Amino acid sequence: MFDKMDKLVNKIKDTFTIQDLEILTGIKAHTIRIWEKRYELLSPTRLNRNVRTYAITDLQKILNVSLLYKSGYKISKISKLSDNQIADETKAVALSDFSNTYEINSLIICMYTFDQNLFHEIYDQQSKKITFREIFTNTYIPLLTHLGLLWQTDSLKPAHEHFVSNLIYQKIALNIAKIPVNKKSNNPINVLFLPYGEIHELGLLFLNYYLKLVGEEVIYLGKSIPFDNLFYLNSQIKNITWITYFMIDKTVEEKDEFILNVAKLLEHTKNKCIIVGNIWDDYKKANTNSQIIFKTKLEELVSVNEVKLSVI
Repeated sequence: MFDKMDKLVNKIKDTFTIQDLEILTGIKAHTIRIWEKRYELLSPTRLNRNVRTYAITDLQKILNVSLLYKSGYKISKISKLSDNQIADETKAVALSDFSNTYEINSLIICMYTFDQNLFHEIYDQQSKKITFREIFTNTYIPLLTHLGLLWQTDSLKPAHEHFVSNLIYQKIALNIAKIPVNKKSNNPINVLFLPYGEIHELGLLFLNYYLKLVGEEVIYLGKSIPFDNLFYLNSQIKNITWITYFMIDKTVEEKDEFILNVAKLLEHTKNKCIIVGNIWDDYKKANTNSQIIFKTKLEELVSVNEVKLSVI
């Protein structure tokens, strides 16, 4: 990757398991072990016979190897290159095809090294070629998906996530500020909220940006909203499309209670509630309430084209 990746300073987490590498690169741990054994691609520290740890330099290398491999390079060819040659080949691939994989990998390094200049550099380069909707949909959403997985492992510290999330938050807020105020209409008002205890709001904040961009009226409540607040709002506004977004899984009991509350919220109204998140896939299959709409991914509500969103 670019020379920016050499600035591996100010890091908190500097050792990784093979499971960490699998999550970060998308390369199966079994495959990484084969490459390690057959081609000596990495040099892990052996804690004992069965446990190996990897340095951040190993992470940098496997990210580069991953990009080359996914770009059509044979692993047998990659294995014959020196670390510097692998870095140079990666740079050449990135320059010839500024791919999303490269950008995501760069943002992962940016996150672990707290390099905000690299973050802004990537954003500026992308902004010259594509819209912010495309940047968020094709780069930030896959990155946030990674963070959702890493949050449940030891691969990510809160400082890492907060650092990169705040940078993304700034870009969303910047783009929201550029949108003219929408005129009131007879269409449903989109009320966006995260349920109590859910704090990962970047996806919902981007949806706020997107709906405003395509001319929809939005009330943005943000994160960790108690359900009684929603009932109060329901008494003040007649025509509502509720939209909520989940990243962290819940127990079956918590999910059942949430769906019960949503049903009560919609009772005796013509309103609808859109619930986004793959944790609801089983509920989506069994759903019989036409007022409740399940979406697996945020992308299902967002078009990167100039077509106005239709959520219903």
